[in-house]
Amino acid sequence: MTRTRTTQRNGSEPVSAVVVDDSQFMRTIIVDMLEDAGIDVLGTASNGEDGVETVLEVDPDVVTMDLKMPGVDGIEAVDQIMAERPTPVLVLSAHAADGAELTFEAMEKGAVDFFEKPSGEVSVGLKQQRESLVSTVRSVASADVSATEAAAQRTRRETAAGGTSVGSTPARTEYPDRPTLLVGASTGGPTVVEGILEALPMEANFRVLVVQHMPDGFTERFAQRLDDASEYSVREAADGDRIGGGEALVARGDSHLEVSGYGGGRIRVSLTDDAPVNNVRPAVDVTFRTAAEQIDDPLSAAILTGMGSDGAAGVKAVSAAGGAVIAQDEETSAVFGMPQRAIETGVVDDVRPREEVVAGILNATTKQQ
Repeated sequence: MTRTRTTQRNGSEPVSAVVVDDSQFMRTIIVDMLEDAGIDVLGTASNGEDGVETVLEVDPDVVTMDLKMPGVDGIEAVDQIMAERPTPVLVLSAHAADGAELTFEAMEKGAVDFFEKPSGEVSVGLKQQRESLVSTVRSVASADVSATEAAAQRTRRETAAGGTSVGSTPARTEYPDRPTLLVGASTGGPTVVEGILEALPMEANFRVLVVQHMPDGFTERFAQRLDDASEYSVREAADGDRIGGGEALVARGDSHLEVSGYGGGRIRVSLTDDAPVNNVRPAVDVTFRTAAEQIDDPLSAAILTGMGSDGAAGVKAVSAAGGAVIAQDEETSAVFGMPQRAIETGVVDDVRPREEVVAGILNATTKQQ
């Protein structure tokens, strides 16, 4: 059984949830916050095995999933849910290196997004994040889980066969000089971004800037995963960083990434703590706009799965500067908000499924020679 969301939920539509966490205290806090916001909590569980059984029994719209639990942990529970009753899963992850790694493993299994557990005094920290948690739960509940489930099934099949998950790319012998690729993503984005970096040919010699909505403490590990998956040299951005061909930067969580200079084929970036844009920081719009202002060589932008409108103004700036814009299609987007808003601007040059985004980027970039 695969559930497919054909329309986005809004704040007034009912949402049902199951909460899975081995801490009774944490379960109580999460349940209270969700129910206070009008989300119907149909059940709770203290371990992954009970969590899977509860999901099968009550069929919720969304599951909040702890990762470190006795017996069946959160990663295995996500895998079982995706195999038996595909349901949008929001991972609740600890802010730590091992927590970040486990989070990305859960997303490989099909989890849609994650929310960072607070450090320090749990009850105070989580209550301060109530509005953000509720918004994220509603966002994940609206996800088309068939997109993430399809990705998880491919990962399982290819892992069993000893293969890798990469999109097909057209064979080329010539690429334009000094191209730059901008990538923007949010909900459901990490595995899509990883596939793009993995499939991006090194001989194309792109300079790559990635903006993935993600909190501080997770982007460093995300950049390491991209570096492991790709021929490109990928790292988390630092203020004043410069990159040339074959290198990529990931916007650091809780900082805007601005392109502050460009010359000789090298991009210079700055990090700022300016106010959130589109309610997020880092914001895709900030990076895309400043890149369009600074870069005068071939420029392409890919706008991927995610909730909201971040990136719509940015792609207009890229297009106005003569750059090309590619959007992920609805069928393979966990949440079609960001690509849809970009498409509605009228400047998107190509719409592609996730496995063909790189081909679209290469085609669009080549036309700028």
